[in-house]
Amino acid sequence: MNWIKKFFKIEERKSSIGIELLGGLVTFLAMVYILPVNAGMLSLTGMSFGGVFAATAIAAAFATILMGVIGKVPIALASGMGVNAFFTYTVVFQLGLSWQSALAAVFVSGILFVIISLTGLRQLVINAIPKSLKLAIGAGIGFFIAFIGFKNAGIIIADPATFVRLGDFANPTVLLGLFGVLLILVLFALNNKISKFAIIIAILGTGLLGVLLGAIFPGLTAAMPSFGGTNLGNISDIGGLFGQAIVAIPDLFAHPLALSVIFTFLFIDFFDTAGTLVAVGNEAGLLDDEGQLVGGNQALLADAVGTVVGAVVGTSTVTSYIESTTGIKSGARTGLASVFTGVLFLVALLFFPLFSIVGGIASGNVDVYGDPIFYSPVTAMALVFVGILMVRPVKDIDWNDPIISASSFITIIVMLLSFSIAEGIGFGFISYALMMAVSKRRKEPSVIIYILGVLFVINLIIHYTGLYAYPFWP
Repeated sequence: MNWIKKFFKIEERKSSIGIELLGGLVTFLAMVYILPVNAGMLSLTGMSFGGVFAATAIAAAFATILMGVIGKVPIALASGMGVNAFFTYTVVFQLGLSWQSALAAVFVSGILFVIISLTGLRQLVINAIPKSLKLAIGAGIGFFIAFIGFKNAGIIIADPATFVRLGDFANPTVLLGLFGVLLILVLFALNNKISKFAIIIAILGTGLLGVLLGAIFPGLTAAMPSFGGTNLGNISDIGGLFGQAIVAIPDLFAHPLALSVIFTFLFIDFFDTAGTLVAVGNEAGLLDDEGQLVGGNQALLADAVGTVVGAVVGTSTVTSYIESTTGIKSGARTGLASVFTGVLFLVALLFFPLFSIVGGIASGNVDVYGDPIFYSPVTAMALVFVGILMVRPVKDIDWNDPIISASSFITIIVMLLSFSIAEGIGFGFISYALMMAVSKRRKEPSVIIYILGVLFVINLIIHYTGLYAYPFWP
């Protein structure tokens, strides 16, 4: 016990082992929703739900324990929301990469993140990007994943005339999804201790309601979730995912947009992590005189290594979670809380069968390609809620600056309407660099901004003119 107290600086930070364990438990409960949600998101690409579930749990456990041991801060990590949507909807669905190649891109971005974390390049890049543009990217991702949540619930559907419209509220599956969204909003509005666990409570409450309705009314059985009613695979399926990130590296670099995909993975992870570490560190009182997290370099390294390991076992980018503040508010101040949270992620593997209620439910409709459309009423509300939380920093954007306000708006609106995080970021950088270049403020941005703007333009030309289809393209 004395060794543990000394190693984690428990008494130095005016805490106790009991308080740290409680904080670790609270953090776990606040973010355990990521296991079924991330598995559901990535399984759309053809990956095994059970395999991704196991990979997500193992990656979260490894990265969080590593954070506790080398960073010694109460910050938990897991596969990030938003970046998993980029993995699925942009990289695999839009760009046509296989899920194996997408994992390879995550792996390479993680290696680059490790290099950045070990050099002074980190601060150089952070200082080059305007704060408001960083906030706009985060807000845009929030709108993006909230839109996916409404889509997955069937609340918003496609329309040939107006592109989107409200879904069929006569469909019981859609009504169950709507109930889940309303339930999580009510829990959030209570603004008390129960609000910390709004996501997991809403998932369990919506799932159990669906199971009960299916049992009481036989006519609703096909439209409701059920235990064991959907084949989600087995956690042993992780064997089919393990190592694919390394094997698929040659296939990744055979794609002309490989560098763009890798950069976007790196960009999202880098700034999401940097912002989360500062926010959580401030909550825990662990910032130094310069406003940086104590042990911040080690924390960034743990995050980067977590992404590399996560890709190898079979999940999307691992990042630090803002939900760690729930454990901090419960008293956690040291890395012991993170170690305990990581252990609980491993224990969660034992409860995999209970998550059969989160499986997709056939809507009875087909998409433009003739494929059946599935709704996910039990997890859709988690995407909507996380989107709400991610959008809140939009208030800190400098809307009085015409160039900042215009480029921030372009970032958000293009990300949402193009259904692509990468294209939103690209258009944001292009518009910002262009407006700065033609204004009297052309010397204000770093040369890095102009380089990135040009690279994004080249990426768009290659992608949309089909240059990569010509024989001379390597």
